[in-house]
Amino acid sequence: MMLDLTQLRTALPGALRKLDPRLLLATPVLLVVELGAVLTTVLSILDPSTLGWMVTVWLWLTVLFGNLAESVAEGRGKAQAASLRALQTETTARRLTGGKPDGEGAQEEQVPSTTLRTGDLVVVEAGERIPGDGEVVQGVASVDESAVTGESAPVIRESGGDRSAVTGGTTVLSDRIVVRITSEPGQSFVDRMIGLVEGSERQRTPNEIALSVLLGSLTVVFAAVVVSLYFVADYSNAPQSVLVLTALLVCLIPTTIGALLSAIGIAGMDRLVRRNVLAMSGRAVEAAGDVDVLLLDKTGTITLGNRQATELLALEGVDPDELAQAALLSSLADETPEGRSVVTLVAGEGTVPAVPAGAELVEFSATTRMSGVDVDGRQVRKGAASAVTAWVGRSDPGLDALVQQVSSTGGTPLVVAEDGRLLGVIHLKDVVKPGMRERFVEMRALGIRTVMITGDNAVTAHAIAEEAGVDDVLAEATPEDKLALIRKEQEGGRMVAMCGDGTNDAPALAQADVGVAMNTGTVAAKEAGNMVDLDSDPTKLIEVVEIGKQLLITRGALTTFSIANDVAKYFAILPAMFVVAFPQLEVLNVMRLASPESAIVSAVVFNALVIVALIPLALRGVGYSPGSAQALLRRNLLVYGLGGLVTPFLGIKLIDLVVSTLPGL
Repeated sequence: MMLDLTQLRTALPGALRKLDPRLLLATPVLLVVELGAVLTTVLSILDPSTLGWMVTVWLWLTVLFGNLAESVAEGRGKAQAASLRALQTETTARRLTGGKPDGEGAQEEQVPSTTLRTGDLVVVEAGERIPGDGEVVQGVASVDESAVTGESAPVIRESGGDRSAVTGGTTVLSDRIVVRITSEPGQSFVDRMIGLVEGSERQRTPNEIALSVLLGSLTVVFAAVVVSLYFVADYSNAPQSVLVLTALLVCLIPTTIGALLSAIGIAGMDRLVRRNVLAMSGRAVEAAGDVDVLLLDKTGTITLGNRQATELLALEGVDPDELAQAALLSSLADETPEGRSVVTLVAGEGTVPAVPAGAELVEFSATTRMSGVDVDGRQVRKGAASAVTAWVGRSDPGLDALVQQVSSTGGTPLVVAEDGRLLGVIHLKDVVKPGMRERFVEMRALGIRTVMITGDNAVTAHAIAEEAGVDDVLAEATPEDKLALIRKEQEGGRMVAMCGDGTNDAPALAQADVGVAMNTGTVAAKEAGNMVDLDSDPTKLIEVVEIGKQLLITRGALTTFSIANDVAKYFAILPAMFVVAFPQLEVLNVMRLASPESAIVSAVVFNALVIVALIPLALRGVGYSPGSAQALLRRNLLVYGLGGLVTPFLGIKLIDLVVSTLPGL
């Protein structure tokens, strides 16, 4: 990825503003370079020379290029923030007042979306924009979330289950829903995304702070060395010693990584946002790079969340079509996701049969644990095995065998009966999300152990775990059990990530080093985690881990390169500075640079240009592939250590060939 002119034009004003010394206090290395540029500017004014002005110009360009790296990284985020801000245009909301908690029987009034508060109910119909973050409390609709997630395919949002969360600024494509607002104005997920991608809420992470301290320490050490060399230069009557020593200081301090450090961190956050993961802090991104244990909640994370009807099992002597029609009739009054899945299984996707004329619907209740219909003298019921057999007044060995067959695989059996006659069983099961097994294989390759945690019984839990391909299971888990497991893993020195979507996951999400909440989950879960996956895809953690590792590897690689390329600058500037007084130092001029003046200018020019050359790599990140730490270290030392050693020798020599042709050098 190369920088284009549009990016540079957009970033340049920000880079110029960052020349303010007060802003450079956060980047001590660049502050030293700017102070050096000020000093050489004064010296060049007092004693003009081609060497002086060349060094001065390129020192100022070094500061500018360093600021440019951060400004380009911020600019990419601001461009994305601009598109997100388009979602925040004020809309007219249809607020409901009075009536039931789900809005039934309420009066409708039109108000500006900015006046909505947490708990307000609004109605949104096809073609209208959802005025704020919330949860669907009534209805089901197709919603276009492409403006937030980037996915063009619409998604279904409905009351109940794990698909009730909606994001302000998205558009309803069909039907009608009632939404309960869950955020105050200015505190929505879009607002938080804008703040994060613009960098206004970005804080430096512990690793970044530690590296800044290291770079600052190296700067102090090199400054002490250069000051001591001043007395040698003064004793040997070296020409323009202050100017040359300033150039030497700038070339020896770690300007490359000092200039790119902030850009690397901003770019890491930006790469995460571009994958539709909202990280609340850079610390979470770094921690993701070291994760070795992943805990996943089953319902809504590994599975689709709502149990789905997958097959109908007829008793011996019962026509399967008769069972199917009875299951369909008994589910027409069942508005639960499970009931709707029975209708889908029998009637087909998108087909909702009309309720027969004169039918009396029997809605599901916790007391009867059955639903059904009375029509044309027929009574059809569907529900829990014990409830239906009690309604019929008898059981059946064949039915007991089918119930046991479904239960042994972790499924839930629903028994269907008509007019006192048992017909068969509906097999409800937690459906594992597509591609889970393959993604867990990838996680093992990254060295991550996966643990599924669920409140289900051990039989159901192990059946789902086997199908999904996770490494371990914690069944019948309470929120306290999840918390205890995370703490146990952390006490063993492991970094733990947790994926969840429910309120009961909130304590574990808060305790985990990386807590990834699903966007379709509850408000409590999203507030507890330090990341939110807008796509609600738990396997996204693989990309999160890779981005975290890429961030850490990029910092390490460019730090190695920055320190290694100082060696060539020694061979360029020191012989050039002292060769007149000590001709024996000519042997160190291994690059055979044309003159002392061209050697100094070439080193300063290379020091500035290498920052620009590395900006694309800092923004893209060093390529990462699963492997051992030893292999990664060996690769970095060979590529960036050896590369950082060789590249400056070639670069300085090529620049010298050009610079030496200029008058006065």
